[in-house]
This record gives sequence, structure tokens and C-alpha cells, in this order.
Amino acid sequence: MASLTLNLEKLRVNFQFLKDLFGQKEVSWGVVSKLLCGNKLFLQELINLGIREIHDSRISNLAMVKRINRSVQTVYIKPVSKKNVSQMVEFADVSLNSELETIRMISQEAVKQDKLHKIIIMVETGDLREGVLGENLVDFYAGIFELPNIEVIGLGTNLNCLNGVMPSTDKLIQLSLYKQIIELKFGKEIPWVSAGTSVTIPLMFSHQLPKGINHFRVGETLYFGVDLVEEKVIDGMYGDVFELESEIIELQEKPLLPTGTLGANPQGEVTEIDESLYGKTSFRAILDIGLLDVDPKYLIVSDPKIEILGASSDMLIVNLGQNEHNLKVGDTLSFKLKYMGALALMNSNYIEKAVV
Repeated sequence: MASLTLNLEKLRVNFQFLKDLFGQKEVSWGVVSKLLCGNKLFLQELINLGIREIHDSRISNLAMVKRINRSVQTVYIKPVSKKNVSQMVEFADVSLNSELETIRMISQEAVKQDKLHKIIIMVETGDLREGVLGENLVDFYAGIFELPNIEVIGLGTNLNCLNGVMPSTDKLIQLSLYKQIIELKFGKEIPWVSAGTSVTIPLMFSHQLPKGINHFRVGETLYFGVDLVEEKVIDGMYGDVFELESEIIELQEKPLLPTGTLGANPQGEVTEIDESLYGKTSFRAILDIGLLDVDPKYLIVSDPKIEILGASSDMLIVNLGQNEHNLKVGDTLSFKLKYMGALALMNSNYIEKAVV
């Protein structure tokens, strides 16, 4: 069985780097755990770091957090469906919202459960995912600020998640101004301006983060140490907290090109023939992992001499060239991962998960 490992020491280094960064800027933050897919072992290690605010887009994952440690503040980070309001209020202390009717249902459920539920109103700032339009924000707030068992604790936004719109100083200043307008009009304090995900962190390095932005929701940079603007690992962080290991189940010298009439494979792909490769061979390995587990485009080969050739549902094919390392059946190959690769592997029941 292929295995996905979490390197605890590298995770600690990345966490401490972010903790220090946000501490210097006097910015509060929570960790987005959706990558971990509710895995109890990994969530426990996350909480052991001292994290006391965890964000997720799956209610079952937040329920696992509460089972591990009820004192952790849980945040549900997408609009909740009507049928899930009751569970969401039970397991999430805070939720991100952009629909008035939904917040009314949350209020009713919070009254039933005798709980105070906190709300972050999501504001549309250009990426066209969830969010209230700025010109409607005051009326929106007026419709909810006196609802029972509801406390609005922040305004938030998401950028770069759908259309790739990048965060900017101007957009974040505008969000801070909305907060000031609402506070002046209604005489209510809104503690958080939650402007950031990992893609906003580079604004802190360039000293372009407006002072009014005081809350972040961070996942990818914690797990992959990545500057999402420069698309590189940040100095002082690790990009390989997660690593995949997969066993070689066949290794043979074979032709570089297929033979026979070519049609589309089950993925709808048609192999293109490079005639210069006729008659040439290489050592090809088959690994015990496939498309059911992860899309190969999210795997990063540790050895640059190894080439991923393709995959079927349960097998990954790689070109070992002349097999200079004398690999054999039963040996393993390791891969670094992109975010979506790790997410797919975490969500696969066929992959062993372990802490190292």
C-alpha cells in the first residue's frame, strides 16, 4: 500500500514561522484543516502544536476537532446548506456567511441549541466566489445584527480561489472601510477584518498589508511553505511537510513507444507518437497508486531523471531511463506534492497515513 507521511518537525518549523510572522504584525489567525480530511492522527498533531482555532469546509471534520479538544474554536468556511444548519451550529463556533435567509436559519437553530453563534460576513471583492456586494453590505448587516444568538465578529473576503484575482492593498483597504462604515452607522464593534488566506501573506513581506487587516485563515502556506505569488518556497519554511511513497510492483525494460492501432484510453487521451523514439527502450516501473488516488500532475518527482509517463485507475507508470539506481520490484519511490495532490491522497481510503 502506498503511504502519505506528515513530517512533524517540518510542520513545527512552518507553524512557528507563521506564528512569529503574525505575532509581529499583531494579526490573529486560524489554521485551515480541510487538507487533512478529518484524519484524527494528523488533526491531533495540529492541535498539539498549540493551535486553538481551526477552519474547515466539512462539518464532519470540525466534529472530529471537537472530539479531540472541545476548547478549540471551530470555523465553518463555506455557506452552509439548509439541511446542514443544525449540525453546523452544533460543531462550528463561527461560520462564514453571505446569505441573509441562511443566517436567519442559523439564528433559529442557535436559539434551539442555546448557543451563541458567531458570524463573519463575506464580502465580494472581485473574485466572484461567495460574498455580499459592497453596495448591499449596510442593508445586509441591518437585517442580521439584532438576530438572537448571533454575533457578527468580522468581515471577510476570499481572493484567488476561483478566477485567480490577486489580493491588493486597495481591495483590502476597501474592506477595512466597510468595517468602519458599519461600526459608525450601527454603533457595533466588528473585531475582525478577515482578509486573508495564504495568497495574502506576501503582502506582509512587502509591507503592503493595511493596518486594518487583523485576521487570516491559513492552510497551504502552513503545509507547503509556499509564497503563492512568487510560486516558491519561503526562506525559512519547508515545502515537503507531506511526502508520498509508493512501491514498485513491476520493473522491466520495454520499448518507449506503444505498438498497434491507437485509440483513446479510458481518460479520453490519445498517445502522440514521436517517431524518433522507434526502436529505443528504457526501464519502466509500475507503482501501486493510480488516478483513483491522485492526478499525476500534482506529483513532484524527487529524482529529476525519473519521468511520470501516465496513469490508469490503480497504477502509475514512470520512466526510469537506464535505471541508474538499480531499483527493483519492492523498492519505493518518493514524491513531493502539490496542494491538490495531498488533498486527493488524504481523501483516498487506499492510502496509508503516518506521522514521521
